[in-house]
Amino acid sequence: MRISEVLRKKGAEVVTIGPQATVRELLGVLAEHNVGAVVVSGDGLALDGIVSERDVVRRLHRMGAQLLDRPVADIMTMVVHTCSPEDRVESLRPTMTEHRIRHLPVVQNGRMVGIVSIGDVVKNAISELQTEREHLEQYLQG
Repeated sequence: MRISEVLRKKGAEVVTIGPQATVRELLGVLAEHNVGAVVVSGDGLALDGIVSERDVVRRLHRMGAQLLDRPVADIMTMVVHTCSPEDRVESLRPTMTEHRIRHLPVVQNGRMVGIVSIGDVVKNAISELQTEREHLEQYLQG
């Protein structure tokens, strides 16, 4: 299955936040949208970085509560792994596992068109296994 099909099923909304927003504002966005990561974008289309709950927790441990008033740009990951709508879902597994990342922005022609999570990848793998099981059962039953 291609990433474009995943986005067609789940939707292509990408939750973004500006790089100058505070970490406190970021926490509100994460909670409001019930997501684990937010794409950092100054214009809502270009990818400036990504910031996750994990980023917040690690920096909060080091800096304390003062982190809450710092800009998101201070804690975001600037080198972001991405994928394209034409990539196959199963091709993301090694990247996500090797780099220990849970969210991949989907980029086409330099613009974000969606985001996929490790949950989307796992859901796809389960669906493929179920389909394979059904085919095998049908084959065995003749």
